[in-house]
Amino acid sequence: MTSIRALFLGWGDMLRPQIFGLVLRGIGLTIGLFILLQIGLFWSIRTLAPGSLTLPFWGEITLGPALSWGSLALFPIIGFFLMAPVAAAFSGLYAERVADRVEAIHYPAMQGGDVDVWDGLLESLPLMGAVLLVGLVTLIATPFLGPFAPLLFYGANGWLLGREFFQMAARRHLDEASATAIRQRHGPTVTVLGIMIAFALTIPVANIAVPVLAAASFTHLYHLLSG
Repeated sequence: MTSIRALFLGWGDMLRPQIFGLVLRGIGLTIGLFILLQIGLFWSIRTLAPGSLTLPFWGEITLGPALSWGSLALFPIIGFFLMAPVAAAFSGLYAERVADRVEAIHYPAMQGGDVDVWDGLLESLPLMGAVLLVGLVTLIATPFLGPFAPLLFYGANGWLLGREFFQMAARRHLDEASATAIRQRHGPTVTVLGIMIAFALTIPVANIAVPVLAAASFTHLYHLLSG
């Protein structure tokens, strides 16, 4: 399957000396974005939420101690829901550099042009909001959806992340309309790779390198699909 091939090609690139430096910088950016989102989330909850909160499968949590900076109690939940929006932000801030290096190694005769970083950032901000909304809806709907909640979480995030990362890769070579057309033509393939990336983003520790993997894999996917 093309999606799996693109993922393995992206994984192989992570270990290349020409890209490993980008991987380390990308991991640093991912951690920084995660901390910023976490601070924003903590501030929002402290400001808007009541004194305690009841979470599915977790029970009642008193927000004061839970959100103190010395507590790690909520880190598994926070990482599970925040890494997808972190990847969304990453796509607008840094994925361009990864795509440029991947194309220089594998597709030197077909290197694309750089997309304006501000355009990429402005496009990724609504995506971050959408991914955060998916996480919130999934959290609220879990008692009602039961075992189907992960299908909503991974399916919706896979579609959103696949759309953004593939569009970024395609825009290096095509105008907006043409990039959208090729993405829609290969929608299932793009979404399958997006779902695999969304799943990888929920694996603790390993997920800090996944945004770089996503950028490399979707660059390969664009070239595989465009021939």
